[in-house]
Parts: sequence; structure tokens; C-alpha cells
Amino acid sequence: MKSTALVAGLGLAILIVAAIVLSRRSLDPARGTMGPTLAGAPAASGRAASATVHPIDPPSHFGIGRAATDADLARIDIDVRADGQGLPAGSGTAAAGAAVYTAKCAACHGKDGEGVRQDRLQLGPRLIGRNAGDAFDFNESTAKEGAKTVGNYWPYATTLFDYVRRAMPQDRPGSLTNDEVYAVTAYLLARNQVVAESAVLDATSLPAVKMPSRDRFVRDDRESSTRVR
Repeated sequence: MKSTALVAGLGLAILIVAAIVLSRRSLDPARGTMGPTLAGAPAASGRAASATVHPIDPPSHFGIGRAATDADLARIDIDVRADGQGLPAGSGTAAAGAAVYTAKCAACHGKDGEGVRQDRLQLGPRLIGRNAGDAFDFNESTAKEGAKTVGNYWPYATTLFDYVRRAMPQDRPGSLTNDEVYAVTAYLLARNQVVAESAVLDATSLPAVKMPSRDRFVRDDRESSTRVR
């Protein structure tokens, strides 16, 4: 047993010594770093320079995708500014919007725009509701916690159109036609008593709508003003 252990110990020692010798021989004498050793290649000596490493030039393209066409860009270039710039052709009424809302919006926002919660998860926020006297007291410590709706908070009707067109319905964003978006916008504004039920909204009439909270928003100029704190 002792002789067997002695032989095993000597074998392990020989393997360790061999590993140390091989690792030292594979050092690049010029750089002092590890480098591959080719069988039969002459050993480097003195201050021999290591092989020059050339950077890889990236290809001009990777062979995937294609250049965007004007039609591709037109589909995503749909932003609408607060002043109405960017509004598309089309029109809609609250009556037409009621049908669109029932079919494509009510499941998440509720039959009457009251919002929907399910299993403590907010499926869709409340959309309809005005504060008494159009009070804008969301940040007052004494105010009751209330939902920010289209009628009591949004400053511009045009951005309502923009958001509905690009993000709604949540499961099929961008699927509404321009007429449907104008109609849903008219429906929500009429239900919030911002426009008349008979109003026809389009690229001309929508920017003229003044929301109840329009003047509650001011430019953030805290460096020179006390209006924003």
C-alpha cells in the first residue's frame, strides 16, 4: 500500500512540474503574456516582436433588413403637436365615436369611461369626469384623491387624438382609422362636456377646442419665476 501511494505521489509531482515548465515556455518573451505555441515552430528569443494584431473592419452592412421607404416612414411619422400640426384628413362625431368606443374601448375603460380594475390590476384608467368648479387641486394635501381624466386634467384635445391614434386599443395599437380616432375623440370630449354632442371634429375644428385645464399648465421656468414650485 505504501509503495502504491509513493508511486502515485511521484506521478502527481511529475505532472505538476511538467505543467509549470510548459506554461513558462509558452510565455511570449517580448510581451510576457501567454501565447499559443505551434509544434515545430522555432522558439522566440531576445526581444522578438509578437505577431501584429490588425483590427477587423466592420462590414458596411450585415445582410439583414432593408432601407426604410417613404411609405415605411409615413406609417410611423404620425405625431400631432398641441397646436394641431400633423393632424390628418378625416372627421368624426360623438355619435359615431360611441359605437367605436363600445366595440374597442369599453372592455378596458368601462361602459361609461369609469375605468376598469380586475384582480387589483388597472386594465384601463378612468376617462370621463369633471371636478366641481373645474378645481385643479390634484397636488393639494387636503384634496381627496381623485382620478385624472380627459375632462379634468388633459390640457390639449389634439394630444388626446395623438395618443388614441398611436397607442389604442392596447391590444391593437394603430388599428383605428383616422375617422375612428376623430370620432372617439369627439365622443370623449362630448361626454366630458367639453364639446357639443353635435360637434364635428377634424383638422380645423379640433385645435380650436379649449380644454378646461388648458391654463393650469405653465412653462417650467423656475429659474426666473415663482409660478412653478
